[in-house]
Amino acid sequence: MSDKPLVVLDTNVVLDWLVFRDAGVAVLAQQIERGEVTWIGCPLMRTELTHMLGHASLARWAPDSERALAVFDLLARRAPDPTGTGPVPLRCTDPDDQVFLDLALGTQATALFTHDRALLKLARRARPLGLSIRLP
Repeated sequence: MSDKPLVVLDTNVVLDWLVFRDAGVAVLAQQIERGEVTWIGCPLMRTELTHMLGHASLARWAPDSERALAVFDLLARRAPDPTGTGPVPLRCTDPDDQVFLDLALGTQATALFTHDRALLKLARRARPLGLSIRLP
């Protein structure tokens, strides 16, 4: 798919980057913007991002939804939604986060960046599968 390292970002990491301008994701964002790593996304992730950008809890930050979605469309290399069929090597306790895990494993991404505890708990078990689950 790419000669650059492949990474998956959960929605909160994308929001940290594109809405909150969190310094903790600045290096990762620069690597994506410079093409040093390839950010993998899928339609389900874009749908979730769209939903979260319109969420009332983000209103005080006045997110620029159009810009955030344009960045997703421009910089995220699209992969198909994971099908969920067949054996799943790792199961997340939060079914809403399974898509990130399935996409990362299905595309052979080297890293899944997340703040989510349910995903972070799988880090040790993901390592032998070639996936690093970690904070940005």
